[in-house]
Amino acid sequence: MARTFTPDEARSLMSAILVEVGELVAARADLREISVDRENAGSSALGGIPELKALEARIQEIISGWQQQGIVVKGLAPVLLDFPSVREGVPVLLCWVEGEPELAWYHRADLGFSGRRPLT
Repeated sequence: MARTFTPDEARSLMSAILVEVGELVAARADLREISVDRENAGSSALGGIPELKALEARIQEIISGWQQQGIVVKGLAPVLLDFPSVREGVPVLLCWVEGEPELAWYHRADLGFSGRRPLT
């Protein structure tokens, strides 16, 4: 059975997650810049294949760490994370998207992002 989180449990992970999101966003931007520069100019000031591989590995390491904790990664650009939970006996996902200062939303598991409601 998949792990479920209480809102407090999920929120307690957010400070570490926000640090890792910062790393992922920087790696994502560098990865894109290196790729585009190499396509257009043949090289990049940020590096080449070894740097691309290192950035890809770091992104995968972050994602795997979240998944091992039971967090569902729904997107990377923007970063979108769901924490399986139960609210009033109904399966829900506590939902956080890149740019939000805290975990403050949920949606029923069958509704998706457009069904988000405040976690008040």
